[in-house]
Amino acid sequence: MKSARQEKILELIAARDIETQNDLTAELHAAGIISTQATVSRDIRELGLTKAHSPEGKYRYVAPRHNTVPGHSDRLRAIFKESVTSVAVAQNLLVIRTLPGLASAACSAIDGMGYPGLVGSLAGDDTAFVAMTNNESAEQFRLEVAAML
Repeated sequence: MKSARQEKILELIAARDIETQNDLTAELHAAGIISTQATVSRDIRELGLTKAHSPEGKYRYVAPRHNTVPGHSDRLRAIFKESVTSVAVAQNLLVIRTLPGLASAACSAIDGMGYPGLVGSLAGDDTAFVAMTNNESAEQFRLEVAAML
């Protein structure tokens, strides 16, 4: 429920200018997601949303930019490609095997990619677990990882 709500929030703020938490709560309600202002406030914090000027000069919620450092994405992908040895899917989880000591670097790269459907990652020494919102997004991500390798 939480991840679906947060995905909808990101979809809504990308589609239109939303100025306040109350506006966002109303938009969610119109989309069939009933939520309180306090819950929306927590979602805004967890998603790292900020306010920026719209072209009309009003404030609106915007999602954080990933990889704002030039070349950052390319470096993350290179680290990922060099450290990962295999990837497997188990329902909505990916099990990623890396060279010894590099699972944390792989997770950092994955988190920095900002892949849609990514819930989070957890690293050990040479194994990383990546949680996706559903089985389909996990399989799609596995295919993209395999293509990178």
